[in-house]
Amino acid sequence: MVRREPGAQADPAVDRITCDGHPVLAREAATYLLLHKPRGYVTSLRDPEGRRVVVDLLPPGTPRVFPVGRLDYDVEGLLLLTDDGDLANRLLHPRYEIPRVYEAEVEGRVVTSELPRWRRGVVLPDGPAVPAGVRLLRAGAKTTWIELTFSEGRYREVKRYCAALDHPVMRLRRVRFGPLRLGTLPLGKARRLTADELAGLENLRGPGGSPILGRIRG
Repeated sequence: MVRREPGAQADPAVDRITCDGHPVLAREAATYLLLHKPRGYVTSLRDPEGRRVVVDLLPPGTPRVFPVGRLDYDVEGLLLLTDDGDLANRLLHPRYEIPRVYEAEVEGRVVTSELPRWRRGVVLPDGPAVPAGVRLLRAGAKTTWIELTFSEGRYREVKRYCAALDHPVMRLRRVRFGPLRLGTLPLGKARRLTADELAGLENLRGPGGSPILGRIRG
């Protein structure tokens, strides 16, 4: 049977699907997990130094997944784990400018009048760094919590940026990555993505991207 109408659907478990006489193979199901990474874990599948790795936090029986990007050993927050390499490459490529939002506790007091300086950017050894967003969260007598948004994913960019402004980072957590938000997920816990989150990731693929919805591993 030839289907020409837009939105026509088929079940790869039942139907034999061909295009110009050639079989079209269904993509293997994929897994998408959001983890609240604690400090003291390496963003890797294994560590030669024997330190704890983020996959140690996943429930038994979880399919083999890998972290998308990395958070330093002493950094906490949102980490996406998946076995979808195409999506991972899209999220990490600098050309797509996927926003990463961090909350940083920095040394010293930062007041509102200093925010223009924070927004102007600095020149790091590997080039200029200009945040896409800066917001003051709360200031204490000796430290300040500030929200920073970057979209390149450069090596330790937030730490180096704050140090260049003479406010070294004391504590750092990522609270957003693209359409994904950390929310109230407990520290050290993982969960599967919601339908809305999966749709948000699918939108990032652009025309010709391989769809996520419909091939999620349960």
